[in-house]
Amino acid sequence: MKIGIILETKEHEKAWNAIRFGVTALKLKHEVKLFLMGEAVEIESIVDETYDVMDQLNQFRDANGELLACGTCLISRKLDDTTSCPISTMVDCVELVTWADKTVTF
Repeated sequence: MKIGIILETKEHEKAWNAIRFGVTALKLKHEVKLFLMGEAVEIESIVDETYDVMDQLNQFRDANGELLACGTCLISRKLDDTTSCPISTMVDCVELVTWADKTVTF
């Protein structure tokens, strides 16, 4: 199954769970794309001992999950030069939704 995940928050536990969901889906042999929108483009700066977002993000990448980040959201936060996430557009977000068999939003 093709699963699209849209993450719109940088709230530590929600971001951690969204990415953990993606990692689990990848381990179950699904194709997964994760689109970061709004404040979620800031997730690389999350530091939390309980909810290790960067560990989950690294596992997601290592499992060949596709990560996309809203370019407008990155630019408005002056993060476009500091992120390792591919800069994407709303067209990419629409394509993720039409590509996916199921889309979930966190």
